[in-house]
Amino acid sequence: MPRFKNVNDCDRPVGLTDLLEIGSTVDLPCNIGQFVRLSSRSGSRVSRPHRAYRQVVLSMSVVMLLAAGAAAQEDKKTDDDKPADPDTGESTVEEKTLGILPNPLQKYGVKFAATYIGEAFGNATGGLKQGAIYEGRLNLAVDVDLQKLVGIDKLTFHANMFQIHGDGLSRSNLQNFFVVSGIEALPSTRLYEAYFEKQWGAKKVSLKVGQLAADSEFFNTKYTDVFTNASMGWPAITSLDLPSGGPSPPLAAMGARLLVNVTDQLSLLGGIFDGDQAGPGSGDPQQRNRYGVNFRVNDPPLLLGQIQYAWNNKKGDPNLTGQVKLGGWRHFGSFADQQLASNGVSFAAPGTSAEPLLLAGDIGGWAVFEQQIYRVPHSDDRGIGLFARAAGAPADRNLIDLYADAGLEFIGLRDDRPDDKFGIAAGYAHVSKRAQALDADYRTLVNPSWPIRSFEGLLTAVYQYQIRDGWTVQPNFQYIVHPGGGATLPVGPLAGKILKNASVFGLRTTLKF
Repeated sequence: MPRFKNVNDCDRPVGLTDLLEIGSTVDLPCNIGQFVRLSSRSGSRVSRPHRAYRQVVLSMSVVMLLAAGAAAQEDKKTDDDKPADPDTGESTVEEKTLGILPNPLQKYGVKFAATYIGEAFGNATGGLKQGAIYEGRLNLAVDVDLQKLVGIDKLTFHANMFQIHGDGLSRSNLQNFFVVSGIEALPSTRLYEAYFEKQWGAKKVSLKVGQLAADSEFFNTKYTDVFTNASMGWPAITSLDLPSGGPSPPLAAMGARLLVNVTDQLSLLGGIFDGDQAGPGSGDPQQRNRYGVNFRVNDPPLLLGQIQYAWNNKKGDPNLTGQVKLGGWRHFGSFADQQLASNGVSFAAPGTSAEPLLLAGDIGGWAVFEQQIYRVPHSDDRGIGLFARAAGAPADRNLIDLYADAGLEFIGLRDDRPDDKFGIAAGYAHVSKRAQALDADYRTLVNPSWPIRSFEGLLTAVYQYQIRDGWTVQPNFQYIVHPGGGATLPVGPLAGKILKNASVFGLRTTLKF
């Protein structure tokens, strides 16, 4: 049988990451209790990913050149092309702040931003154990308008770094899929994003190149910005199924992103990323890329694509705005079968191979719907917004094969509290049939009372109270059904332990200096 790491050694869920590189040592997911994903191969066969990179870059270049001469579009209600603060979802260029951080170079096109999030979470029931934690993250960012600074037309630069400290409730207490906080990560000081962005026309075409995150543009909706749960940003299906969690906090990836606004309503979005930003090896991917400066480009690539159509999205339009997005991913690496070893028998069987059955590549698709259902008179964004997202992936090579979430966000309904927000949402992550089959094998071959994981559910409610510009507090509640699908991973010191439903209470404060 393969060797497995201790369940408490890691932070972010990872999969069978060692087998392609170091023989019989298997690195199973360390904080959620299941087989998750296999880190992509990056050995001698680099020609295939390199060909894929070249093909996609060529295609993106052709689309960019064809669209560059299109007519200018009218102003939209929201500016989606500005760098997003990963803590708040707002533009780092135009966000409201406390006014403490000096910006003496802003007239030259250089703007600094600093945001601190501090939060306390505790689970009164459920999970592995009950308890409370504190965690925090300082986000320092710089945005440079190179047209103002050195006269290069429509070229900007953005970079930001994190200083992360404290414990994580999901990591230490819950072992669950829907990580309770979007800032939960191993303590570290790390670079996050660093990229150049070039625009053509009146924001008709935009190209980003550098170290990028995907969560602020792909598979996202603006009506989840109030929530603290990580999956309300980058969904659990992509964070669990993709190597190193995909390009999302706290690990961005080297790559390029192309946005083409075909019309005022229709946009095309495509990206190519290094497929394993932490690189292959044992242990948590955050430990393998501890400072965010691995800058890997030779791993099999990850492709993301999205088509998005919006309606009533021009400033001053009296009708209720909405949007639909259809997209998906294609990964060119190798992935481990969730049940079978390389000799074709279950990992639960005596004498099974130490290596998994390897499957070529991975795909997945998603759909996003958002609709404003009420607008406060004489405003654009205040009102009530509804969102729903769904995604699917093959069951044989992915821990999560079906995902869905939906909710409502109430924005500034009171004239005397125009910046307050309230959100309620629910989420569902289904454990794939192949992973369930492995649990069934353990029940048959190891222990007749072995639990079979099924799904994890989330119910959450958050209120965001603005104390003043740049300072908010967010009391929030999360109820997690079947953490980790209902049980810990099938090996290790806590193998086969049933995880009961968890009640989580939290308080977050955000300071934008």
